[in-house]
Amino acid sequence: MRTVTGPTDHVVVVGAGLSGLACALHLLGAGRRVTLVERDAGPGGRAGRVRLGGYQVDTGPTVLTMPHLADEAFAAVGDRLDRHVELVALHPAYRAGFADGTSLDVHTDGDAMEAEVRRFAGPAEAAGYRRLREWLERLYRAQMRRFIDTNFDSPFQLAHPDLARLAALGGFGRLDSRIGRFLTDDRLRRVFSFQALYAGVAPARALAAYAVIAYMDTVAGVWFPKGGLHALPRAMAEAASGAGAELRWSAEVSALERRSGRVRAVRLASGERIPCDAVVLTCELPTAHRLLGRTPRRPVPLRHAPSAVVLHAGTDRTWPHLAHHTLSFGAAWERTFDELTRSGALMSDPSLLITRPTAHDASLAPPGRHLHYVLAPCPNTDVGPSAAAWRDLGPRYRDSLVAELERRGLDGFADSVEEELLVTPLDWTAQGHAAGSPFSVSHTFAQTGPFRPRNLVRGLDNVVLAGCGTTPGVGVPTVLISGKLAAARITGGAGRRPPVSRPRPAVRELPSAPTRAGAHDPS
Repeated sequence: MRTVTGPTDHVVVVGAGLSGLACALHLLGAGRRVTLVERDAGPGGRAGRVRLGGYQVDTGPTVLTMPHLADEAFAAVGDRLDRHVELVALHPAYRAGFADGTSLDVHTDGDAMEAEVRRFAGPAEAAGYRRLREWLERLYRAQMRRFIDTNFDSPFQLAHPDLARLAALGGFGRLDSRIGRFLTDDRLRRVFSFQALYAGVAPARALAAYAVIAYMDTVAGVWFPKGGLHALPRAMAEAASGAGAELRWSAEVSALERRSGRVRAVRLASGERIPCDAVVLTCELPTAHRLLGRTPRRPVPLRHAPSAVVLHAGTDRTWPHLAHHTLSFGAAWERTFDELTRSGALMSDPSLLITRPTAHDASLAPPGRHLHYVLAPCPNTDVGPSAAAWRDLGPRYRDSLVAELERRGLDGFADSVEEELLVTPLDWTAQGHAAGSPFSVSHTFAQTGPFRPRNLVRGLDNVVLAGCGTTPGVGVPTVLISGKLAAARITGGAGRRPPVSRPRPAVRELPSAPTRAGAHDPS
C-alpha cells in the first residue's frame, strides 16, 4: 500500500463529517497531532442537525447499520461508542407497504424474517428467503476485506482468489435477476434490491455485488442512536477532543499553501495560516479539486447518483401503521428507476422512505408532538430539472408529496404540520454537492473499487482524500471506512480489521408492544 512520504507528525483534517471524524480518531490513535477544521459551527457534515421550533431534525442519513465501524474509530483512542451513544436495535428494521395494500415487516433476525415471509407470501418464498440470506452472508464475507475495506493502488489488486469467489457467487451478474433466483414475489424482490438506489444504479443494471448493501440493511441489523443520528458525529468529536485533537469550528479553508510537491500549510478564510505535515480533505470533490488547483482527468466524466427531496415535518399527530422506518412503494418500479436515472422526470408513482425518529426518542419533539422525515428520490441536476428550476418546482412538489402521503393512509397530514423544512436539489447545490445530489458519485462499475476517484492525490506527496466521493463510497458504513483508509495512507497501518468477528457495541433492545393512534410505536 502506498503511503504519504516524509514527516506526518501534524495532520490537518478538513471537514468534520463522519469520514473526517473517523480519520481524526484513527490518526490520534496512531500518535499523530490532529487539527480538525470545519466550516460549519459544529460537527456532522451531511449528518447535521437543525432546530425547527422545538423540533430537533437530522438533516442527513437516518439509517445506521454496521455500528462496529464507528466503534473501531472510538477504540483507536481507547474509547467506546457505548460510552457516548445509546443505540436502540430496531425491530422491525423497516416496514414495507405496497400499492396493493399489503405490508411486510423486515426483520434482521433470520427466524423472525422467515416467519414473516411465510405469512406474507407462503412457504416457498420463505425457503427462498433462507437461501437468499445465506447468499448475502457469503457475498459480504467475500467482499468486505478485499474490495471494500481496503486501499487500492492499482486495478491489478483485484487479481486475487477473492475475486474468483465473488464471481462464483454471481457478484458480476445483475442484482435484480440474482435476487430473482431466490424470490419470485415481486414485492419481496423490491425489499432486497431497492438499496441499489443508494449506489445510484437501477437494480436491473446494478452489479449483484451491490447486494452487500442489502446485507447491511436486512441481515446485519439497523440501529437508532438516541438523540438522532447526529448524536454519532457529536460523540466522535467529543472523543477526538478528549484524545487531544484541536477542533476548529466556523473555520473555512480558502487555500492550500504548496511547495516542492507538498502542502506546507492550510489557509483559512479568516487569513489564519495553519502549518502542517499532511492534509486530509473530506470536503466535496469539487471543493477538494478547487483547493488542489485541478480536477484529475478521467476517460469519461463522473456520473452522479440521483438526488432527493426531503420533507422534515413536525406534526401534532402520528399514524399507527408507521414504523420507525417505513418504505412506501408505488406500483411502478422499472419506470421509476428510468425516470430517476435516464429520462430525468420526477417519479410519476413515487416510492418513499418515511422515518419517524420520535418513535424511539420523544425528546426530539415538543411534548405530544412527532417528527417525520419523508425522502422522495428525484433526478440529479445533470439529468433532471436544474437547481434553479427547483425554486418554483419545490413548493409544488411538496404539495403533491403531501397529497400522496394522504392517499397512502396518512390522513390529515397536511393539517397536522406545525413546523417544516423542505430540502431540494437547489439546497444540495448550495451546500456544494455536485449535480445537486447528496449521494455523490454513483457506483457504476467504472466508478467502484480501484476505478473510483483515488484517495491519494497525484502530484502532491502529503494529501489524502476521504468521504463518499472517494473509496470505498456512499453510505454511513463506507464513509467511516473511508476515514480509516485515509488515516492508513498517512500512518502506514493496514487500514482494515476483520469486521465479521468483532462484537457489536452494546445496544438496548425494546420489547414489542401494541400501538395506538398517537402512541410512540416501539417498532
